[in-house]
Amino acid sequence: MTEQGREPRALFGVAEVTGPSMYPTLRHGDQLLVHYGAEVKAGDVAVLRHPLQQDLLIVKRLVERREDGWWVLGDNPGAEGDSRVFGTVPHELLLGRVRGRYRPFAEDQRSVRGLVSWAVSAVRPVLTDRSASRRLRAR
Repeated sequence: MTEQGREPRALFGVAEVTGPSMYPTLRHGDQLLVHYGAEVKAGDVAVLRHPLQQDLLIVKRLVERREDGWWVLGDNPGAEGDSRVFGTVPHELLLGRVRGRYRPFAEDQRSVRGLVSWAVSAVRPVLTDRSASRRLRAR
């Protein structure tokens, strides 16, 4: 137990992507390596609690830090469910930064070529998009 009476939190964890809001960066079913409590900046992909339904975790790109929280967007402009709908996400609802993604092995990748293709592309870092805040201003 910590001094505040809480269990210590793990530094890293795994989350799974559901839905198309972060496509093409992330796909439905991708597994994410989440660095809890990491320093974040505009352009990072993060895991947050949904501001209107806090038992729901969301994965979004941090676009701009504002006084009352983060403005977040999905990488798929056609998908809903980001700050365009619910506004800023308060700072305390940001859980961690996404460091990498892992795409599970598909059953149809049984050939040697399919296996090699999967091995090369399955694990990737999730990088910061330095143009994220510029995209917000362009909207």
